[in-house]
Amino acid sequence: MRGYKIFAGSSSVDFAKEICQVLDIPLAKADVKSFSDGEISVQIAESVRGRDVFIVQSTGSPSNDNLMELLIMTDALRRSSASSITAVVPYYGYARQDRKAAPRVPITAKLVADMYETAGIDRVVTIDLHAGQIQGFFNIPVDNLYGSVTFEHYIKSKNLKKPIIASPDIGGVARARYFAKRMGLEMVIVDKRREKANESEVMNIIGNVKGYDVIMIDDMVDTAGTMVKAATALKNNGAASVMACATHGVLSGKAYENLDNGELDELIITNTLETKPHAKIKVLSVAPLFAEVIRRVYHNESVNSLFE
Repeated sequence: MRGYKIFAGSSSVDFAKEICQVLDIPLAKADVKSFSDGEISVQIAESVRGRDVFIVQSTGSPSNDNLMELLIMTDALRRSSASSITAVVPYYGYARQDRKAAPRVPITAKLVADMYETAGIDRVVTIDLHAGQIQGFFNIPVDNLYGSVTFEHYIKSKNLKKPIIASPDIGGVARARYFAKRMGLEMVIVDKRREKANESEVMNIIGNVKGYDVIMIDDMVDTAGTMVKAATALKNNGAASVMACATHGVLSGKAYENLDNGELDELIITNTLETKPHAKIKVLSVAPLFAEVIRRVYHNESVNSLFE
């Protein structure tokens, strides 16, 4: 085998180090810095000729800087004669701009996919894309992993008396249904709608939650507004407790304030993005999952079998 090396972008240094610890290999060295005018400079500090290379870099905030850094690192590695380049992107930035939701707007998730390929990336590994169809924006292989594997173990360790899965909105039903099937649990839906124009949103619960320990499932939590409102609606309908599982903890704007003042008992996220500690937040690591996927990709083994 040619051998492989793992490099870290500046947004995912700790994440990459954990991957390397699991795989028992050193983190490869690259000098990444910014000039005074903000331009990014990259120099690969060791030979990658003929090697399969993996770049670990989430493209969350600051999204533009982290995206450009990933592309520049890719170009540096391509010009250094790497045999293949896999972008390991725990959080795929711009994923929410995946369609034309209004006139004269871009489909930025597709534009970003084109930029990956133009830079010279041969494969992408990510987790819980906001829309699974984004895989079709690429003409290269994309492995979209499922964070449900990590949440499943944690939820089982809680020994909840009457657990039930909930989707916080209609758009997340497929994701919640997949998780409910894995766990062997029933599912309910929080239907968010406005009864009349200019009136506040009303949360309707489709299903019975009285006396249940509700587990909401989503791909990401941003301001936490929807989840907190959903938790209030679920408790108003008799839920004993409400916890939420979201792979990506974006947590922008008033997120922490919403968590402090809301009815949500616990928020479980993963370490795809760095987050500030909070009393209601539990962070689970998906680095071991990515480490196993990297090992399988390098050895040409099945990735999908991890989730069957």
